[in-house]
Amino acid sequence: MPLVFYDCKTAPSPRRARIILAEKNVPHELVEIDLRSGEQMGEAFRAINPGATVPALKLDDGTVLTDNAGIAVWLEAAYPDPPLMGTTPLEKADIATWQWKVEQEFGMGVASALRNSTPAMKGRALPGPHDYEQIPELAERGMKMIGHFLDKLDAHLESRDYIAANMLSVADITGFVFVDFAKVVGKRPTESHANIRRWHASLAQRPAFQL
Repeated sequence: MPLVFYDCKTAPSPRRARIILAEKNVPHELVEIDLRSGEQMGEAFRAINPGATVPALKLDDGTVLTDNAGIAVWLEAAYPDPPLMGTTPLEKADIATWQWKVEQEFGMGVASALRNSTPAMKGRALPGPHDYEQIPELAERGMKMIGHFLDKLDAHLESRDYIAANMLSVADITGFVFVDFAKVVGKRPTESHANIRRWHASLAQRPAFQL
């Protein structure tokens, strides 16, 4: 039984897992879930993932992984070449640190800015099976978080080709996806973020990052 990947081409979260699958050349079947129509909330998909979110990865034994963290760790262990989470203790620590920073300081900012300000997401300020009202102040804070992190990342990438451990890693994948997705709230690296623009342009040449 092959791996089955539940995806949505318009959403940033499954794109992260999609890039890892491509970089590691992992064979799998693809099932597209239409978030715009609310397919993730239907009984069929919630039987697969009760959390009603993508990505999800069904393993050959029927186990379903339902978040990027678990999917990335499983793929790294099952398909270790090329490594995307480091090989030495120090590399693993550096990558884990920056993965956390990108998610908490940048990804959270983008999600907060989008989900707390977009009219189409009224009552759906958080993904998943429960409804939450928007909080406009969180959208404002999210925009500030994005700006602060872009400045921080640009300074960090001075004389670096990759975010962590001098190697392509999940931190680069997460950062790249969020840089692209931040456009939905009008945030892009500016001329002052030359290091981010160089790093992003280099990664964009890789076939996996074009998916």
